[in-house]
Amino acid sequence: MEYVSALLPPVVMAAFFIGLVVTIVKSQGGPNKAKEDAAVDAALARVEAARRPDGSTAS
Repeated sequence: MEYVSALLPPVVMAAFFIGLVVTIVKSQGGPNKAKEDAAVDAALARVEAARRPDGSTAS
């Protein structure tokens, strides 16, 4: 019975990790993907504009 108590914690952790990965993969994309992408693009544009002292947006 010692092998059961030795294997139980890694098996439980592996099950939770697999569940986490499945949840993350399933939450990618979907109807909110365009909104999330737009929010990231806007944030990156603000950071890029703040870097340039003249405010130009040319790359």
